[in-house]
Amino acid sequence: MAIHPGPADHRLLGLVCSPGPRLFRNLLLLLWTLLSCDLGVTAQGPGEWTPWGSWSRCSSSCGRGVSVRSRRCVRLPGEEPCWGDSHEYRVCQLPDCPPGAIPFRDLQCALYNGHPVLGTQKTYQWVPFHGAPNLCDLNCLAEGHAFYHSFGRVLDGTPCTPGSQGLCVAGRCLSAGCDGLLGSGALEDRCGLCGGANDSCLFVQRVFRDAGAFAGYWNVTLIPEGARHIRVAQRSHNNLALVTRDGRYVLNGANGVLSLPGTYEAAGTRVVYTRGAGPEETLQATGPTSQELLLQVLLREPNPGVHFEFWLPRERYGPFQAQAQALGWPLRQPQPREVEPQPADTPVVPEAVPARVASLTPDPCGPCPDSRGRAHRLLHYCGSDFADPPDPRCHLRAVFQARVLGRHRQAEETRYEVRVLLIYKTHSPLRTREYVWAPGPCPCPPLAPHREYLLAVRRLVSADGTQDRLLLPHAGYARLWSPAEDSRVRLAARRCPV
Repeated sequence: MAIHPGPADHRLLGLVCSPGPRLFRNLLLLLWTLLSCDLGVTAQGPGEWTPWGSWSRCSSSCGRGVSVRSRRCVRLPGEEPCWGDSHEYRVCQLPDCPPGAIPFRDLQCALYNGHPVLGTQKTYQWVPFHGAPNLCDLNCLAEGHAFYHSFGRVLDGTPCTPGSQGLCVAGRCLSAGCDGLLGSGALEDRCGLCGGANDSCLFVQRVFRDAGAFAGYWNVTLIPEGARHIRVAQRSHNNLALVTRDGRYVLNGANGVLSLPGTYEAAGTRVVYTRGAGPEETLQATGPTSQELLLQVLLREPNPGVHFEFWLPRERYGPFQAQAQALGWPLRQPQPREVEPQPADTPVVPEAVPARVASLTPDPCGPCPDSRGRAHRLLHYCGSDFADPPDPRCHLRAVFQARVLGRHRQAEETRYEVRVLLIYKTHSPLRTREYVWAPGPCPCPPLAPHREYLLAVRRLVSADGTQDRLLLPHAGYARLWSPAEDSRVRLAARRCPV
């Protein structure tokens, strides 16, 4: 049995624009539709993807290449094409090619050696040409001649340029995210978690200011096992020193012998040491460290301060603090607050800071209303599709998956910068990067930077057309994206009244 409401019932008002005379009846219609999921409904919305197939063999026989998997869109009559990509590519790494092996692009150009091209019977010997605009076209230079020819796209898995990390896929130069998928844009957070939000580790940031009663080596801090993104800086004629657990000096060793600036191996990571003509000296390491290191300073003059910072797994902070206190170094308790990036020349405040931990003081924003459940999802997905009467200021909803890039509180509003990843529903174009506005300085639901959400927003245009915004309403629909939530919202698309 299909649902066929009258023309006036094809819009639901109230959640989007000003209440209309048929609001109560339309709300009942929507609720009845929700409770009648077993009734037949005319096919609408996108089709459904089949499960992903298995990964193909690597495109290369040695070195880096590409593996691909695919899925198929299953559509019922009247359904739209599936949203998303039918193919997914990942980097595959095989043993390095032997010395003297012919590069992949050279092999592809050589396939045309001795074959007539350009509509004549003349033949040429071809070598890669890297000066053409499209890096993923097979551009080959005729040896001994001043012209090149494009033979179409290179094969998938061809390096974009010699020595680059980018690989050509379907004519595009793509880089792999931390998940190994080409073009995913996934990044590793400061804790080393792919796609994380820096909430599984603590940010330790302090200044060692002890003046020192005598010249010589002074202990600054232990750098524990598992530390990441280590940075140490000081501005004086003193010198930093680094010691391994077995007492071996990695930098600026005993007896005051100074090391040259450069890259050094220590505790399973590379330490970059810089010392210029001026007084500034720095140590930097990506980590994670495989064992603890001891940071020292060789005092030659009064100590103006040694600034150090690193990120540490939460479970390692307690032992680190206990060790440091046992050595007689006073350490402050971590102060819960969200860490904001600081300019390099900003003085560092001595403290250990958990990243993105709720404040111990009462939350001035208070709790958000509960917005869970299927009814809430359906109401926000379908609501604006049958609002009555129509309001020229109120455009149809857009439902999309987005990654939050940044957040800015502005007067009585909060502005999120997001990157649109996947569009489920829209009746007006969306850019790759958009601003989403939420009312008030304490929006509900709040969106965390660097997380991916499934959002239902509405586009509001001012009467004079000078302002065009995407608005996330109070207690609106914003859920952390997951495959399960993706399935739920696709199901909601099928339940909208028609």
